Parts: sequence; C-alpha cells; structure tokens
Amino acid sequence: MPEFLNVDPGELHLPPSRSQGADPAKLARQIAKYGNSLDGMPPLQITRGKDGHLRINDGVTRATRAAKLRPGELIEAEIIHTLPRLDVTKTPQVKDMLP
Repeated sequence: MPEFLNVDPGELHLPPSRSQGADPAKLARQIAKYGNSLDGMPPLQITRGKDGHLRINDGVTRATRAAKLRPGELIEAEIIHTLPRLDVTKTPQVKDMLP
C-alpha cells in the first residue's frame, strides 16, 4: 500500500546525483509553464532514511519550484523506500540550493 505524506519541499534532501540542485534550464521552463501553481503537480517520490529524514528520488525540479515560489507550503510526496540505515543528511536540502 503506497504511503503519502505532505512535506515542506525545502526541507527535503537532494539525491547525490542532483546535490547541486535543480537544473536551471528545466526550472526556468517549469516556472514559465506553471508559474507558482501547484495544482495537478504529481507527488514527489521520496526515500525515508535514518532518523526519518527524507530524500527526493524523483521531483527535484518540482520541489525546487515549490520551495522557491511557495515557501513553507506543503506538497504531496510518496514514500517509495524506507532505508533506516541510510544517512540522507549528507546531501544538502532543497532550501540550501535555491537559485
């Protein structure tokens, strides 16, 4: 059974492959297309790691757009993995890498 949470996107940790944050060109395209609207945005896919910290698996650009244009607003995310030994805090949070 899928588990969904409402999360603050700025508090999510970035995956190692995207530790520099969202791709600037893709972020600009999303902002141009959707602006600050979150209506209809697919849920992020995230991993729950050690001590309950959360890391994005899919949706770095969507999370960045939400954190930048609607700070503090909660968005939906689906937990697709729970890895209690994985320390996701080794990568920055979305809020740390906002353009």
